[in-house]
Amino acid sequence: MLVSGVLQFHRCSICHFSRRISSFIGQSRMSSSHPVAALCQMTATHDKAANFATGARLVEEARAAGASMVFLPEGFDYIGSNLQQTLQLSESLTGDTITRYSELARKVGVWLSLGGFHERGENWETKQRIYNSHVIINEQGDIVSVYRKGHLFDVELTGKGVSLKESAFTIPGPALVPPVQTPIGKVGLAVCYDLRFPEHSLALQRHGAEILTYPSAFTVATGTAHWEVLLRARAVETQCYVLAAAQVGPHHAKRSSYGHALAVDPWGTVLSDLGATEPGLALVEVDLQKLRDTRRDMPVQQHRREAEYYGSLETD
Repeated sequence: MLVSGVLQFHRCSICHFSRRISSFIGQSRMSSSHPVAALCQMTATHDKAANFATGARLVEEARAAGASMVFLPEGFDYIGSNLQQTLQLSESLTGDTITRYSELARKVGVWLSLGGFHERGENWETKQRIYNSHVIINEQGDIVSVYRKGHLFDVELTGKGVSLKESAFTIPGPALVPPVQTPIGKVGLAVCYDLRFPEHSLALQRHGAEILTYPSAFTVATGTAHWEVLLRARAVETQCYVLAAAQVGPHHAKRSSYGHALAVDPWGTVLSDLGATEPGLALVEVDLQKLRDTRRDMPVQQHRREAEYYGSLETD
């Protein structure tokens, strides 16, 4: 049901999913006086065609329910079974995957946040390295912003079954990109592991971000320990909405994702949690007046001291 500006549901199959959302379309449109974002959860594999079919259905159903912007998770294009496959399946921004999503956005008239796209880097034939890119596409099908993930997940958690060195095949992005004006507000871009760096979110907030988005494929171990608390912290410290689309469940024999795609309001209240078992989506009203009221009532950014104050512990 629609509660506190959120309509969410899961699906055991695409057909069942479609029937459930169809019954809610009228209610969601009548209930919402604010722009609506759709937060998606999926289970990608190496099968790019199947992944696109799932992503396209989610986008189409979200748009039919009144969403003006749809957020897909990191690895929406695919999650490879090994390094060789991960590199082999990568594409450029002019390749088939982004082209198909651009056509979809234009056809249904919706903005897309495509986080964690495997983008081939410069001098691909000789270097064989990729970017982990967050692509924003408008309702005309145009790419309006590309952020390349700056913080790479090089982690070895002994005893927890987590071992990944993203820098072995991924190029760190050179810089943040300005928040993007969208139908739901100004969206600041990040990807997954960027979530752990508050400097990133604070910089985006200072440059006008009203919504922060963290498309992710968190591991089960790190997600269980840190996912919700980090997302809520980013919302509280920036007084922004936080939207985090997520991968869920097993991608192949050696990798599973935590799920729990999450929407958080500027007060730190969790608006939606899509759980740990099934793909699905949530519709979230973005109330920018609530954001302004939160910032007015607790003017954290006005209370922030000058840069020299925070650097006063530094020594030459």
